[in-house]
Amino acid sequence: MKTYSAKPQEIEKTWHIIDAKGQVLGRIATATAKLLRGKHKPQFTPHIDTGDYVVIINAEKVILTGNKEIEKIYTRYTGYVGNQKIETPQKIRARKPQLLLEKAIKGMLPHNRLGAAQFGKLKIYAGENHPHQGQEPKKYQIIK
Repeated sequence: MKTYSAKPQEIEKTWHIIDAKGQVLGRIATATAKLLRGKHKPQFTPHIDTGDYVVIINAEKVILTGNKEIEKIYTRYTGYVGNQKIETPQKIRARKPQLLLEKAIKGMLPHNRLGAAQFGKLKIYAGENHPHQGQEPKKYQIIK
C-alpha cells in the first residue's frame, strides 16, 4: 500500500457561503476552519492547501453564548510601556464586526505560511451583500 499525497494542481477549489445570522461564533469558526483547511475532502493532505473558499455574510449578527458578550476580553500589547489594549466583543462589534469571526477562525488555522494562505481564502462581510456572486458559492448549512 502507498500513502496518497495530493498535489496542488490536482485540487479542485469550490466556493461556500455561510450565513452567520443567529449562529454561535464558535460553531461558525470550527466549520469555516474545516472548510478552509480542506479536512472535509477525502484527498486532505496536511502540508498542502486543499481547502475551499469561504464567504461569510451577516457577521454583525453572530451571537455569543452566556455572558461572553460583556465578560470575554481580547488583549493585545502595542510594545510600549503601559500600552496593553483590552476590548470586549461588544466594543469590537461596534467598531468592526468582522473582526470577531476573523480572530476566532485565525486561531483555528495553522500558525505558519500555509495557515496564512488558507486564511486568505476567507471573505467576511458585515451585511447581506458580497461581491462574489460570479463564483456561484454553494450554501453551507451549519448543523446545530
